[in-house]
Amino acid sequence: MNNDILRKLDIMISDPKCELEYEKDYELLIATVLSAQTTDKRVNEVTKKLWKKYDIFSLATANIRDVENIIRPCGTYTKKAKYLVEIASSLVKYYNGIVPNDRNYLENLPGVGHKTCNVVLSNIYNVEALAVDTHVTRVSKRLNLVKEKDNVLQIEKKLMKVIPKNEWIRRHHQLVLFGRYICKSKKPLCDNCLLKEYCKYYKEKR
Repeated sequence: MNNDILRKLDIMISDPKCELEYEKDYELLIATVLSAQTTDKRVNEVTKKLWKKYDIFSLATANIRDVENIIRPCGTYTKKAKYLVEIASSLVKYYNGIVPNDRNYLENLPGVGHKTCNVVLSNIYNVEALAVDTHVTRVSKRLNLVKEKDNVLQIEKKLMKVIPKNEWIRRHHQLVLFGRYICKSKKPLCDNCLLKEYCKYYKEKR
């Protein structure tokens, strides 16, 4: 990736970090599953209520209807509630409630895909990974780092090639926050963006 782009990302997003709130490893895993198709802000509101009532052990045997009522604001709550109880049950059964540094195991949990696994392992175990969500996808395409037709796995592979491996975690968070607060889907803040010279969206819309 162009060093100027990386330098300007450092200026705009100087302290990048995951905005999902958690204290325990399993709390991040559950929060990331809940974050599908909703905002981190909403997930944080929901998980505060969830962890007041449960820990990973009680969640493993929780009444699914009770879990649904708590996580309803996150959307697709029926499916997500089932995922959460099954994930908790598996963690308790096989790892005493601890999230393992085991990609194969995690990616086979219900509701946990490749992107979720990248988020969890990079934040908990500092595993070098680059998760591609809707923000990273949008930003990468606007900055011509990938092709418009590329899917998330293709985008991930291309970004991993042009970003130094020891920077994957930091750059992932920067791209997410850049897309969330500056290069937004609707009404991006182009006037506040230091990367507009590289942006095809800006060139097309101005």
